[in-house]
Amino acid sequence: MTNNWKGINEEWSCARPALRRGLLWWFFALSLLLPGSVALAQEKVAPENQDAASETGAPVDAGADAVSPAVAMEGSNRDLLMFWEEKELYVQTATRTAKPISQVAENMEVITAKDIEDMNAHTVDEVLSKVPGVFVDFETNDFNSGGQLHIQGSASRHVTVLVDGVVWNFVSDGHAETCSIPVGIIDRIEIIKGPASSTWGSGLGGVINIITKNAGDSTIPKGMAFASYGQANSRDFNAQLFGKAGGVGYFLYAGRLASDGLANHRNSTSDSVYGKFTVSPLHDMDVTFTVGYSTSDLGAGAQHNPSPVGTLDTDGGINLTAFHATGALDYRFSPKFTLKAEMNTLRYDFKAETDFTSPNDILGVSSGDIFNKATIRDRATSGNLRLVYTGDIQTAVAGFEASDGSETNDILMPWRKRTSDVSAGGTRWALFSNDTVTLGNFAITPGIRFDHDSVSGNYVSPSLGTTYQFSEHSIARVSIAKGFTRPTFAMTSGGGVFWLANPGLTAEQGWSYQGGVESSVLERVNLKGTLFRHDIDKAISDDPDRTTGKYINVGKIVRQGYEVSAESAPLYNTSLKLSNSYVHISPDAPFRTINNYSYQVGVKYDDRKAWLGQLTGTYLKWDLADGVGRDGYFVWDANLNRRFSLGNDRSAELFFNVHNIFAAPYTTLVSQVNPGRWVEGGVKLRF
Repeated sequence: MTNNWKGINEEWSCARPALRRGLLWWFFALSLLLPGSVALAQEKVAPENQDAASETGAPVDAGADAVSPAVAMEGSNRDLLMFWEEKELYVQTATRTAKPISQVAENMEVITAKDIEDMNAHTVDEVLSKVPGVFVDFETNDFNSGGQLHIQGSASRHVTVLVDGVVWNFVSDGHAETCSIPVGIIDRIEIIKGPASSTWGSGLGGVINIITKNAGDSTIPKGMAFASYGQANSRDFNAQLFGKAGGVGYFLYAGRLASDGLANHRNSTSDSVYGKFTVSPLHDMDVTFTVGYSTSDLGAGAQHNPSPVGTLDTDGGINLTAFHATGALDYRFSPKFTLKAEMNTLRYDFKAETDFTSPNDILGVSSGDIFNKATIRDRATSGNLRLVYTGDIQTAVAGFEASDGSETNDILMPWRKRTSDVSAGGTRWALFSNDTVTLGNFAITPGIRFDHDSVSGNYVSPSLGTTYQFSEHSIARVSIAKGFTRPTFAMTSGGGVFWLANPGLTAEQGWSYQGGVESSVLERVNLKGTLFRHDIDKAISDDPDRTTGKYINVGKIVRQGYEVSAESAPLYNTSLKLSNSYVHISPDAPFRTINNYSYQVGVKYDDRKAWLGQLTGTYLKWDLADGVGRDGYFVWDANLNRRFSLGNDRSAELFFNVHNIFAAPYTTLVSQVNPGRWVEGGVKLRF
């Protein structure tokens, strides 16, 4: 381990200018926020005899437009309490069982259903693009777009996406398409930045666990209907219904996303249905079943690509269908022991076709001829068994899981006279265990996991993390973990048109080190800072080797950087959020050194009764090669929501969104240019 850190001062020297800029930005953010905190502390001496007025929010002895300090203080105290309650969540992704987030040593971010509803988001990638340290490479940058996910400079195959613990990544190439997950079913998203291999196995970049909403427990059904309409006939219609019928709790969802395309023939249609059902055959036993189906038709957009044989004009689209089903059992056979069991299946069908839109005499093709046609079928079935012990000072988990996956890949490129028909598959199993022990203000979490892969071998992933709570709202976190990402079936057993299979390819492995502090300032500003370093050995090339035509293990990559953020508690119903992330990627040949930056700025007004307004800005700098993409722009979005009470637990909400206010022409690695400014509006009905 000493050797891993031997060159850290030298490697950080090239990152110091960015680090200084980040720290200056951090202190600037703090200087903006602290005056509000000091002012509020001074307001605490105001009289507290305005109880009646504070209940109604009416001004007292101050004229029609004024609000007394005591009234403002009472409302502000309520906001402050809610602010810290949201910071004290119980989360489950770090150790596969619920524990307070204050005991999580990993760098974790949580997005709640309310956060998603407040931004009127349509897709999971749209939500993730607002998270510090998470880079979303939108493939078409349109209303309903697929995307590649990156965390702290990782490749997309390094990010493991889960839905209630079910791995959502393609068996074939390792990336995850979240367009098959409707945001209306989400209760919260828990994100671990950095490897969590001791808990989840393959995933050097991080884990994104999408946790779905619970079934209802009321005999009177409740629900929500959502409808929006915007430019280019872009629309989102969905409905949720939840309750309990007899002894069966249920949550039901159906929705459609569709658009004519905001630019460049990028039309899309996505339909989704989902159901969750729970029963309790015994007092100490809960059984849950889920089933979901989605289908997406996404226009890939018109392409005009220069080449040695002239410009290739193409257009096309993809169709992706996903079916998943799960069964889960929780049996509390004693006050301290719980047995958890799960079985699930996930089936993807992916079809893509791109056609020429103009003739090319050199290639001998006409308009309408096939440029590329692909069909991929992914199948994965898995299950796990876990024993959870919850004692006075510890929470321990021990478990076993296994999976079987397969893929078939058919590719046709007639103009190059190439075809491919490849099938691959394999089995995997793992043993894992972790324990969270609380000793006073310390929480210590050791963990270990053994993975066996029938294709790529065995892996051992240890981890150790600790947290120290040095005040009510101040926590220090340190973690060290070994992680890995197994090579995909496409790399080891696939091949065909674009590359040759390399069965000798080994997993990318490495150690990760992270440390950070989260603390409040006068209980009004939450500050968070994290330093990280990921040392990755046996890195796999981004593209097939030109000599062998295979993906190969090429060397070492070090990803290191920082994340800082500041979030204020509401003051006069208004809060501010600022964040900055920086990643320095210094690889061995044949890669190049890369620096990635992101900034997020958000201002939010929410009186929790009638009005909600937000303005958010996101800046990404990918350090792209010359001629690839256009980054380095702030993309600004705004939304305004107006709530109405309809009585009897019913309400309505009207909203209006403006996207890309200043028409930033942002593109990234594989994406097409952002659409310009576009607007939409809609309504939510709750009953």
